[in-house]
Amino acid sequence: MIVKQLAVGGADDNFSYVLADEISLEGMVLDPCGDTRIILKSIEEGNITVKYIVNTHGHSDHIEGNKAIVRVTGALILCHKLDASSARPDIMLEDGDIYKLGELAVKIIHTPGHTPGSICLRINEVLFTGDTLFVGYCGRTDSSGGSSEALYESLFHKIGEFPDETRIYPGHNYGKRPVSTVGYEKSTNPYYQCGSREEFVELRARGV
Repeated sequence: MIVKQLAVGGADDNFSYVLADEISLEGMVLDPCGDTRIILKSIEEGNITVKYIVNTHGHSDHIEGNKAIVRVTGALILCHKLDASSARPDIMLEDGDIYKLGELAVKIIHTPGHTPGSICLRINEVLFTGDTLFVGYCGRTDSSGGSSEALYESLFHKIGEFPDETRIYPGHNYGKRPVSTVGYEKSTNPYYQCGSREEFVELRARGV
């Protein structure tokens, strides 16, 4: 699998991603934003055929580059149905959907909390977490539709159930390093140290 993590600037140290199957070079762009020239250059240099643009949620800093990428690639825009009003996707995603890039299977995991339609993408032992989980932190829940209770469920009963060695690629460069693992976050991320839903909600409210 080809994974290109691109520091594109954006509103807040955003990451965009170019993902592709190594054999067919069929690919997707994840959360295009910031300086889309960086994304387009990566696509061109890799000779990648972009089938899809996937938005992990509908916030403006994760969808603002959609049109620029569509203009060049003609790719279809995909977003969860609960965030579709802002992203205006061609295809509305649901939990458990699978999309193929050559031989790669990309699984959609609905992880609400940051927004109602937040998703993660799993490819083999790699998880792209958008604004649900960062390195050493987690998504905010104080914007429209956010829910700390839902985020707790997503972190502890979805992401937290994956094997410890699962690599995590987040939507922003907030941590001490750009990539982490589920096991490392469970052992060091302060939000994963919460012993109950109530403790998590309180910590999230304080924004520590």
